[in-house]
Amino acid sequence: MSANGFQIIWAVCRKGMGKGMDKEALLKKWLEEEEAAHIHGWDFSHISGKYEEEHDLPWNYREVVGQYLRPEMKLLDIDTGGGEFLLSLGHPYGNLAATENYGPNVALCSKKLVPLGIEFRQADGNGELPFGSGSFDMVINRHGNFNPDEICRVMKPGGIFITEQVGAENDRELVGLLLGEMPELPFPDQYLTIAKSAFEERGCSAIKAEEAYRPIKFWDVGALVWFARIIEWEFPDFSVKNCLGNLYRAQEILEREGVIQGSIHRFLLVAQKAL
Repeated sequence: MSANGFQIIWAVCRKGMGKGMDKEALLKKWLEEEEAAHIHGWDFSHISGKYEEEHDLPWNYREVVGQYLRPEMKLLDIDTGGGEFLLSLGHPYGNLAATENYGPNVALCSKKLVPLGIEFRQADGNGELPFGSGSFDMVINRHGNFNPDEICRVMKPGGIFITEQVGAENDRELVGLLLGEMPELPFPDQYLTIAKSAFEERGCSAIKAEEAYRPIKFWDVGALVWFARIIEWEFPDFSVKNCLGNLYRAQEILEREGVIQGSIHRFLLVAQKAL
């Protein structure tokens, strides 16, 4: 940013914002968080302790997977990120496979998963899966893209599909707070009823189907800046420069109420392919 650009921002900062705020220090901090907004895998440890979400969902994704998973099962994780969750399952490596399509994560998976003997392929979860029909006893997907036709194809008869998804209405209060207006839903079909129907239409039965709206809390506006830059599809055109006035309003809310709060939208679906 040019020196002139900074001068303009400083001028905005000095106009009528919260009396207790060190505006220049906050702006510097927020710009640093914006610059730091890069991740490998799906690792939010950068803002650990500064925000909270998903701690009170009515289900536990790991426990749900563990309820059905057996050591002899062949398991596919679609949109695995950096393979963090997949590796945490402690499942035999020879019975694991994964896909990922985001470039930095593809490189990370090639480095982490392939040397362990895990079958890894670059693929978009929305598209064709590069595996033979009837290859897997279980397919899992957490917060990633999925194609019901392809999932049903690669599962064995009686195979289990487990997904936890981010719903269409996720983070909408926070989006409105930072952007000042509400853009269209980025994924308007992300509802449990739609996903459940898609698998039932393909001959699968829904074993478990739950949907929930729960709080997301921030105790630091800088963490919210980082979060909004990472999840750019929910916060289109967000930047510190573009949304500075709204960021100061967020800071005022934080100083007045001690927390900035919105809501997350999640759903869980467990579907079984017919025998």
